[in-house]
Amino acid sequence: MRDVQKVIAALASPVRREILALVWDRELRAGEIAAAFDVTKPTISQHLSVLRHAGLVSVVPAGTSRRYRAQPDALAGLRGALSGSSKWTNVEDAPERSLAAAYTKPLVAASVEVPTDPAASFRAFTDPEVYSRWLGVPVTIVDGVFTCTMEWGTHVCGRYEVVSPPELIALRWDFEDDVVPVPGGEMTGYIRFVAVGGGTRTRVDVHQIVDTGVQAEFMEGAWTLVLGRLRAGVARALEPGAAAPARATRPKRRRSA
Repeated sequence: MRDVQKVIAALASPVRREILALVWDRELRAGEIAAAFDVTKPTISQHLSVLRHAGLVSVVPAGTSRRYRAQPDALAGLRGALSGSSKWTNVEDAPERSLAAAYTKPLVAASVEVPTDPAASFRAFTDPEVYSRWLGVPVTIVDGVFTCTMEWGTHVCGRYEVVSPPELIALRWDFEDDVVPVPGGEMTGYIRFVAVGGGTRTRVDVHQIVDTGVQAEFMEGAWTLVLGRLRAGVARALEPGAAAPARATRPKRRRSA
């Protein structure tokens, strides 16, 4: 949460809490929100501004007006950010804990918003023809196994372990490249599709588990490249009969020692 104090201050007002409940699972124009309260429109506008700056509502232009919708994710972790004696802690003397092993790994998080709904955005990662169009290189997907070779020669292959349309893909993947400074071995990643803008657009979130700082640096570049191509080309790629643009072969960029 970017600013817990802003969130707490925004929720201190009963009117703002009622506004948040009103737009919790739907989009409403400012006028529609104001009509539900016995206060002036400028006052509601001020309350909406506070909620927006706290990240508790999103704003979508709709012609000459704006539509507002709650952002429940902004409240995630709020309780954990509050100190106090009631804060939950692990039980130290539970004998069951010795029967399992746990460890913490870092991850790379990447995100992009695309102009297609979740079902179409999900299809962009599961339909090999559509995938090939926006990625710009041929992609094959057979029985959950996907492969492609990037224009600089890196061969990528993997398997979709979990496919839950239109929300989640969990994958294990690896690549073959003699110059990329990343240890070999399968890696695990998760692609999540979140509806925004009333379901007309999608936020695509990637969580890529890594082992080292070097791996993290490489994965940041790899996933921002992929998601950037997705945003730039997914709408065109989903059009029936769209041609798959071929990317020109180019040499690998070697990393200096």
